[in-house]
Amino acid sequence: MNTTELVTAAWSTVTHAVDALALIPAAEPEPKGIDTEGVVTFFASNIAPILLAVLGVIFIGRASKGEISKVLTSSAIAIVGLAFIAGAATLFFVGDYIINLIFE
Repeated sequence: MNTTELVTAAWSTVTHAVDALALIPAAEPEPKGIDTEGVVTFFASNIAPILLAVLGVIFIGRASKGEISKVLTSSAIAIVGLAFIAGAATLFFVGDYIINLIFE
């Protein structure tokens, strides 16, 4: 009889301990950093086309008013700006290549 009571008491204690441990949330893995490739892809696929469309509407509006010189100037500025952005992206990839070349 003592053995049965001892096993019942132990079983009760173990189930309480397991229930208490089940309430403790599991540790989530720490974030490794910002997904910069995802951010760049988002901007390149969503934001840039919208901005270019807005520029296009502005240019068409000015051209319809007869302000061709302003449209050409603005277009040239926009093209130079896009060239700078493309150059920055190129430098990013060239820098990544150089870092991989040096540290491998």
